[in-house]
Amino acid sequence: MENFISRLISCNKCPRLTQYRNSFPDNYWKKPVPPNGEINAEIVIIGLAPAANGGNRTGRMFTGDESSNNLTNALYAVGFANQPFSISKDDGLKVFRVYITSAVKCAPPQNKPNKDEIINCSTFLEEEVRMLENAKVYIAFGKVAWDSIIYVFKKIGYSVPNVKFYHGALVKVTKPDMSIIWLIGSYHPSPRNMKTGRLTMNMLVEIFSTAKKLVSNKERIT
Repeated sequence: MENFISRLISCNKCPRLTQYRNSFPDNYWKKPVPPNGEINAEIVIIGLAPAANGGNRTGRMFTGDESSNNLTNALYAVGFANQPFSISKDDGLKVFRVYITSAVKCAPPQNKPNKDEIINCSTFLEEEVRMLENAKVYIAFGKVAWDSIIYVFKKIGYSVPNVKFYHGALVKVTKPDMSIIWLIGSYHPSPRNMKTGRLTMNMLVEIFSTAKKLVSNKERIT
């Protein structure tokens, strides 16, 4: 994992993203943002990309902005975090049974990575999937994250039904060894989604409650 993170934070493959992240003040992280959580996690959370003033500033995924606190509050509600907020790398946050990453590892302008940037970063996401041998449920925040993880799944030989993204989408994914994992779709816990009611805290908590039931074998959905 240390080798992976070292290579990740040294990446300058995408000129537009490199230029953008370097345009921020010197006290910002300004590098690709590494994942947060446990490598033996059962649940993998995939965001779109680090926020310009969140992960790009603090150096930890989903840390330091409103989206971060929305996510962490939901994780805390279902017992996957020891506190309901994520402010900085030294805030004492610990997450349990989850691994938090993103489809694109650098903050993009207007929060919109282009197709080439998404494909470039999929090599890191593929490495993560291969390392996360204990993962049973993947949760994708938004269509880009959804499409990105499905692209990686298919690339490494997983069988994935053709299901378009929607909030609450639940897809059974079959690995080459015929074992089953799950993919869940969720709206992103952004301030805009939360303030407009497109996503509520109850809806977000329900996503994680479903994931918890699936990994605990208390709920079988076929």
